[in-house]
Amino acid sequence: MKEALVVCGDKNLTVGLTIWDIETGDYLLHIPTCASHFHGLTCLRNQYLVASQIHLPGSVAGGVIFTWPFSKPRSSLRSYTIEAIGPISSTKDGIYVAGGAISGNLYIWEVISGKLLKTWHAHNSPITCLAFSNDASLLISGSEDGMIVVWPMISLLDDKNLESSDLSLSVSTEHKSFITGLLPSSAVSQSVFVSSSLDGTCKVWELVKGTLLQTWSFPQPITAMVLDPLERFLFSGSADGRIFMTPFDVGLMKEASFDSEDQKLELNGHKESITALTFCKSGLISASEDCTACLWNVIEGVIIRRFNHHKGFITNMVVIPHSSLLPLPHHQRKFTNLPVSLLQKYPHQDDPSNSSITLLLPSSSTQQQITHQYQSANLLKQQIIDLEVERTPEALQLKVETNVENRLWITNMTKHVIEMNSHLQSRLLDLTQLRLLQDETHTKSNTTHKS
Repeated sequence: MKEALVVCGDKNLTVGLTIWDIETGDYLLHIPTCASHFHGLTCLRNQYLVASQIHLPGSVAGGVIFTWPFSKPRSSLRSYTIEAIGPISSTKDGIYVAGGAISGNLYIWEVISGKLLKTWHAHNSPITCLAFSNDASLLISGSEDGMIVVWPMISLLDDKNLESSDLSLSVSTEHKSFITGLLPSSAVSQSVFVSSSLDGTCKVWELVKGTLLQTWSFPQPITAMVLDPLERFLFSGSADGRIFMTPFDVGLMKEASFDSEDQKLELNGHKESITALTFCKSGLISASEDCTACLWNVIEGVIIRRFNHHKGFITNMVVIPHSSLLPLPHHQRKFTNLPVSLLQKYPHQDDPSNSSITLLLPSSSTQQQITHQYQSANLLKQQIIDLEVERTPEALQLKVETNVENRLWITNMTKHVIEMNSHLQSRLLDLTQLRLLQDETHTKSNTTHKS
């Protein structure tokens, strides 16, 4: 399957999104009006591009998030937020989107309804990175002061939990500077994630407990990172343009720290700081402040193709199927469209903008457009029921996909809840032992005093 590379910068809104054919290097499309900070672009289920926009100097308004459907990339939904959003992240199933702000506030939206499910003060410094765990049960956030926090979604989405600041599963302060990347991994026996920082290190953490498992030290600040698709190597981009290759064998590591100077595996081809890294089927793709993006053969250590971005350096990259940009005949369309709505500006907002979404339904005669007002995700079930009445194969397909995803989500969520329960029980036991020790010390002190 052919793939396309989508890139954007943060110079100004006129730069927009540029899309290239990865295989040939041909320019495919330009989408005007987009400028996003680092980690400000995400792809929803290979159907939509979502990008937070930079805050214009002198502007007193809040922020804005653009959403482009692949079927109509030049038409965007514009969602206005209370404040400018920097990094954003979405779950793999495209159900939730999270955004972080300079104020340290975090926001979580439900994509289908656009409902702002949660907003809270998560960090005391600007949020720089966000990532959902692979099963969407946990949200990880990083900030400029080097702090990393893991949040359980099951608690964040509970309306009864008003004080979200008390709901963090773990807080880590081992990094001494700006967090530049967060990568969940599931390739090892335990759930872990990797963090990178301008302090020149990458660290591996146990996902639930927040235990530091491994630290790699590099001679330069690390500005971006990515794991290869098989999660055998970690690629870390640095401030001087080098890309370091590190074996990712967490389960086999005996040493708690590792110096990259001990193992000379690096890619050289950029003249300035690395700004973004991603993988496609053809290999590693890197972007730099030298205003280029490079496709690498990592085995040979050579550049296969160089993409020149004359409108400024690239801050974000995503890889999408090339076919998603092409219109398909009716008989080839599948009912897999993820419905989206305008994202609410305020929580508990009943009808913020009368936003609507359009679903394209295949038909034996003509293509129909049905517009629904989605107030919650529960209405998606009603749509399935309506389609079943018509006995369409699309209804069966949608129902099967929904059931499979729900069962997978419940299974993984249960696993993490069990792990969290075990972790909390361990902490409770430690507190109990500490209390007993304090009582014993206090009793001895009183006995000595009486004597």
